[in-house]
Amino acid sequence: MTQSPTGPTGPADHAGRPGGAAPDLVTFDDVRDAARRLAGVAHRTPVLRSRTLDALVGAEVHLKCENFQRVGAFKFRGAYNAVSRLTAEQLARGVVAHSSGNHAQAVALAARELGSHAVIVMPEDTPASKAEATAGYGAEIVRYDRYTGDRAAISRRLSEERGLALIPPYDHPHVIAGQGTAALELIEETGPLDALLVPVGGGGLMAGSALAATALAPGIRLIGVEPEAGDDTRRSLAAGHPVTIPVPRTIADGQAVESPGVLTFAVNRRLIDSVVLVGDDEIRGAMKFAFERLKIVTEPSGASGLAALLAGRIDPLPPRIGVIVSGGNIGLSRFVELLG
Repeated sequence: MTQSPTGPTGPADHAGRPGGAAPDLVTFDDVRDAARRLAGVAHRTPVLRSRTLDALVGAEVHLKCENFQRVGAFKFRGAYNAVSRLTAEQLARGVVAHSSGNHAQAVALAARELGSHAVIVMPEDTPASKAEATAGYGAEIVRYDRYTGDRAAISRRLSEERGLALIPPYDHPHVIAGQGTAALELIEETGPLDALLVPVGGGGLMAGSALAATALAPGIRLIGVEPEAGDDTRRSLAAGHPVTIPVPRTIADGQAVESPGVLTFAVNRRLIDSVVLVGDDEIRGAMKFAFERLKIVTEPSGASGLAALLAGRIDPLPPRIGVIVSGGNIGLSRFVELLG
């Protein structure tokens, strides 16, 4: 990877490129490099096992618990990897990002850790716990209506007006490489797996995980998981190009995107095997199972991979399965609202 987000619009250059971006713009070597950059900064999150879960689904399951990552989600990996590559001059000017919550917190914390300042474009209906945490990391928050506004356009305008470096939530090689370190750590700990289940929103975690997993475990089956109301990646794979759907209305707010990224889709189209869908009630069931039986708290998006497993979406079922639990950012009132 030769490009670096050194200017106000550096990271956004890939997002508007027509057609498909070159799949080798980000590689497994970049994931390795990101792991070195994140060492001692990001948490090496635990891998959880449960005999109850294994018996219930009929396979050996390894849960990579990114709900224990800094800011409570895998997003810190990609955000820090991208922000840490900015020049001192750009760090002094600041960064801007758009996010429903987890990328927002990740960029805000990464900017603070590196002596910079973040401006975050967030939907008006972002869960209060995520907005409060983002502000707590020192970010300036700019609100918009997710159903009528264009968050990418707002972010680009702020980038141009203020000279801020734009750090997109998924469609940038440094972000993808950082996210891939979660799967890298998982397979380093478990050894080769037969399949890996990854929640899919914009596709950054899936793309990075695919790069790491295929390098470390040749022949592994890579399965993306989307909410039924937000199946943009599944539709895009079927069409052979990125497609846009209406703004999804799902409890999995971290996966409520209209279209996969250009770069993420180029990687995922080449490497992943399939995408399965889960309903909101199945996500709720997985959150409940995780809380009652595994003793962990997950947000809806974080539980979608587990939901696919519990709902029997994986057929045929391989012997050893990895599942990335992507995050646990949910406030008590929202948790009770969803499960009570």
